Amino acid sequence: MRGHEPAVLPLTVIILFLLFFIILQQLIYAVADQERKQDRLLYRRQGRLLNRLTLMLSRYERPYRHLSELLESMRWPIHAGGFVLLSGLIALTGITGGLLLFQSFKGTLLLSSLSGAAPYLWLRLALMNRQLKTRMDFLPAVELFYQCYLVTGGRQVRTALQRTVEERRLLGPIQTVFEQLYRNLSVRGDDESSLRIFSASVGHVWGDYFVQILRVALTEGNSVEDNLKDLITDMRKARRANQQERNRLLEIRIANFSPILFLALFIGINVRYNPEHAYYYYLIDPRGRDMLLNAVVLIFVSFVMGLYLSRKKM
Repeated sequence: MRGHEPAVLPLTVIILFLLFFIILQQLIYAVADQERKQDRLLYRRQGRLLNRLTLMLSRYERPYRHLSELLESMRWPIHAGGFVLLSGLIALTGITGGLLLFQSFKGTLLLSSLSGAAPYLWLRLALMNRQLKTRMDFLPAVELFYQCYLVTGGRQVRTALQRTVEERRLLGPIQTVFEQLYRNLSVRGDDESSLRIFSASVGHVWGDYFVQILRVALTEGNSVEDNLKDLITDMRKARRANQQERNRLLEIRIANFSPILFLALFIGINVRYNPEHAYYYYLIDPRGRDMLLNAVVLIFVSFVMGLYLSRKKM
């Protein structure tokens, strides 16, 4: 019994660490819901910590705008300030976990860095998953918008968007993306920001071309009938290339998750054939925990590389 006493502390720390993340996830939803309710009361917004943090972050216009548009394109119920605060809290949790589990500067630094960057990586992966679902439905959506645009006389972009959304003939998640675009253009008051959010939601070059056409129609009021027709023609010609690009993105996603499966298989085999030695090495021995941390770092890097390879090309 005394030989197993050193295992109690690391195992307890790991269990508490996992429980903390579960509680933190529920806290995110609770804070986001409370934030939505308080946003309706202007006088309660002025002195809030999140409001002051958002004001401070807004000084860094480019990263703040980038993060805000990503969050809105995913329709997550949290503002940029709350997201940064959440990332900071998770990073502090990583520091605590690193001190308890690894008791070294390297372990603490790596675990806190991974923990702090995890929410942003999660956001980008969720957005990439959305973009994969909407990629093949984008051409039919543009074709439907083109038909509605012709019906309105080739001038009213907002009316054409309204008809496109209300007919509810769009397939899958692309319906939600166009609904968000129409809602933002109707009530947001910032057409440029609304178009950037739409471009981030679809996440490919054809979406950027479509946004440029809408921008011309909204700012100059000119007819874009010929531009839409040319765009549809080019997209039809490149349909095979679009399918190949989608397959490439699917392959990247599979490759991202492969290291996790191999790591689980490797640990599972060791536990199956020598459970006592595996238990000691992975939970008690600092070298074993350091090996697991290095594996997690490499998996994290593989996801980052997957996002880099998934950048806009087609």
